Amino acid sequence: MNRKEVENYIFETYGVKKESPWEDDPESVIFRHRLNRKWFALIMRIPQKRLGLSGEEQVDVMNVKCYPELIESLRFSEGFFPAYHMNKTHWITVLLDENADEEKVKALLDISYELTMNGKIKQTRDFR
Repeated sequence: MNRKEVENYIFETYGVKKESPWEDDPESVIFRHRLNRKWFALIMRIPQKRLGLSGEEQVDVMNVKCYPELIESLRFSEGFFPAYHMNKTHWITVLLDENADEEKVKALLDISYELTMNGKIKQTRDFR
């Protein structure tokens, strides 16, 4: 999934529009709950070297909140990284490119949305 597809999924699924909280960085956008105002996703453009990848190219990434045990297993998968600029125990960074698995990205957004809504999630998804 790419950035635009993720933004559309978030709007269509949760009815939430992106917000640009930083005037000096309009590429970085957040998505938050309407009632409690907690973030459940952050999309930004960063140099790929900040993910430990070689090169200077800018890439789109998304941070989402997740279960620590799921984060540990996902970090061994291509396109998943320790959270960039967030708590690495509870957040994970996903590279949004042509290789980003649509079902995993959607499932992670669903988990993040529920975790930030009430601190709990009713069911988990199998990522095997």
